[in-house]
Amino acid sequence: MSFSHLGLSDKVLAAVAATGYTTPTPIQEQAIPHVLARRDVLGIAQTGTGKTAAFVLPMLTLLEKGRARARMPRTLILEPTRELAAQVKESFDKYGAGQKLNVALLIGGVSFGDQDSKLTRGVDVLIATPGRLLDHTERGGLLLTGVELLVIDEADRMLDMGFIPDIERICKLVPFTRQTLFFTATMPPEIARITETFLHNPQKIEVSRPATTATGVAQFQVSVGREPHDKRETLRRLLRDAKDLKNAIIFCNRKREVALLHKSLQKHGFAVGALHGDMDQSARTAALDQFRKGDIPLLVASDVAARGLDIPTTSHVFNFDVPHHADDYVHRIGRTGRAGRAGTAISIVTPLDHKSMAAIEKLIGQSIPPVEGHIAARAAASDDTDQPRREHRSRQGSREGSREGSREGSRGGRKPRREREPRHAKGGHHAKDSDHNGSASQAPAAMPPSIGRAEPQRPHRETEGEPADHSHLPAFLLRPVRARV
Repeated sequence: MSFSHLGLSDKVLAAVAATGYTTPTPIQEQAIPHVLARRDVLGIAQTGTGKTAAFVLPMLTLLEKGRARARMPRTLILEPTRELAAQVKESFDKYGAGQKLNVALLIGGVSFGDQDSKLTRGVDVLIATPGRLLDHTERGGLLLTGVELLVIDEADRMLDMGFIPDIERICKLVPFTRQTLFFTATMPPEIARITETFLHNPQKIEVSRPATTATGVAQFQVSVGREPHDKRETLRRLLRDAKDLKNAIIFCNRKREVALLHKSLQKHGFAVGALHGDMDQSARTAALDQFRKGDIPLLVASDVAARGLDIPTTSHVFNFDVPHHADDYVHRIGRTGRAGRAGTAISIVTPLDHKSMAAIEKLIGQSIPPVEGHIAARAAASDDTDQPRREHRSRQGSREGSREGSREGSRGGRKPRREREPRHAKGGHHAKDSDHNGSASQAPAAMPPSIGRAEPQRPHRETEGEPADHSHLPAFLLRPVRARV
């Protein structure tokens, strides 16, 4: 079936043809006729199946008739994150280029004044995050009594982020006779309750069972030790050895871990960006734009990037941290293998993650195999990594022996001044220092051409097998002290 059989207007069909699409996806083929018939729709489909176009295209057809009024939008689309809201607006700009529609974006991190001025001129399509939308309604700058069509997108993500109470408040502000489109990838009990409350005799469209992963994504797991530096070393090795890696998203569970891993990868010469909720909007937009354009092939992100972001060229997804909730795994790996493309998803698993991995495998209904040949590669890398540490301990022992000899000659009197040691030479390896030592054992030529490396940093002199340099100390501190008789 082609788009021309779905009942879309000529303007919309021309815009679709201009983008090069000829055949609708299953969710589009089934949802679009019901939306045009003004029925409520409950759409359940895995990520990357074209859910956005399934409501954007029929909305453009319905909006060709009528005119927007000041501060009273005709349609309302709710998104859980700023990035998803901006992405939906891009879809309206692309498919609605030949129509004179006013589209407004209400998200955090942007001036209230600019958004208010757009609302004053009248809006046909309002795309918003729940928090900023309620801010405008409470200030009296926005009325939702004219909304004819309400779209709640990524509803399960709304639940995870705690937006369900806000959604319930918003649904009470829009007319009871509105048309509602409800899209989700998973169907937890709370979401089922909301659909029964706010949808009226909906047409249920389920193109795949809830919580299934895309068939084109090859999934693997890698077992590592408990220490943070084990995970970082394994990730660097996977990035260097990955085949056909064009760009990749690396997911962490916490914002703090995103910042630490981003800094560590930069330190080891990787071109990488970061994305998490504590960044200001301009920095988030810049990082995402750089990743989309290919200026940076790697993006370390929190789950703010796990839902709905459409970057078709993403070839790999790495779970640096295994997600605590199994549903999040489905959304994370959905960033690759989009629109029928092949993709690879690799999870780095510590002993503490075995329970989470078991829950993920139970949810998706399949076991996740280990990366082939990883055990041998890890053993070889472990030997390479341990070698400089053994040399380090040997040199440290010889320095301590020389100090013991000095103390033997001065016993009975004042103890000699101890030479200052570099911080990394003291017993016990700090996580950052272990990270540094791990980098010295890596082969520098294993990086794929697509992941450009920065100018390599000169390693510390001690890692090159040379004695510690104490030329910075005054001569009198290095002179042995004789005990007074």
